[in-house]
Amino acid sequence: MSKQRSLAARLILRTIISVVIVAAFLFVPAGSIHYWQGWAFMALWFLPMVIVSPHFLKNDPALVERRLQTKEKSKEQKMIIRLAQPIVFLNLLVPGLDNRFGWSRVPIWLTIVSEAMVVVGYVITFWVMKENSFASRTVQVMEGQKVISTGPYRLVRHPMYFGAVLMLLFTPMALGSWWALPGFVLVGGLIVVRLLNEEKVLRQELPGYAEYCERTRYHLIPLLW
Repeated sequence: MSKQRSLAARLILRTIISVVIVAAFLFVPAGSIHYWQGWAFMALWFLPMVIVSPHFLKNDPALVERRLQTKEKSKEQKMIIRLAQPIVFLNLLVPGLDNRFGWSRVPIWLTIVSEAMVVVGYVITFWVMKENSFASRTVQVMEGQKVISTGPYRLVRHPMYFGAVLMLLFTPMALGSWWALPGFVLVGGLIVVRLLNEEKVLRQELPGYAEYCERTRYHLIPLLW
């Protein structure tokens, strides 16, 4: 099997496992498959990945390889991931339970708007990957890596995290649950801690990053912070 086929196989397997896990966390607590917000969310979450993955597999397999790596090297990042992962999975249980027992009601118009914002967050993420081949899932400086200051990096230092936070904050309403919002906000706070630590690493190890920070003032949110 060629290297590219092996990479594609790993990506497909990872995607299938993710689909099964997310479906279980949404529909088992809901106690029913008649949870339309869950189906809509899964379509919005996974279909864009299926659509764009062939492009990156063909044109930037090194990026795909980096995105499949999940083992953090620094102690601080490992701790943040250990905190964030169980919170995310526990949060995914809440919307299904909310739907089952009717704890809260999100207006349909807000659910649709929230779904659109999840898509926007996804588009931003793909834009970042298109602009920066070194957009790894883990925090590290790799051989040949350089500072990227074009595209979304002209606006904020961490545009991928901006897209991720956008998706996180609108996911509860997209799933029809107000009760899930505090947990996802907490994960957003952990992302802020993660990016501050990442900036510290990049300032120390990536030539030119400190100068880039002087030019690009905002960490995460344009015109705000």
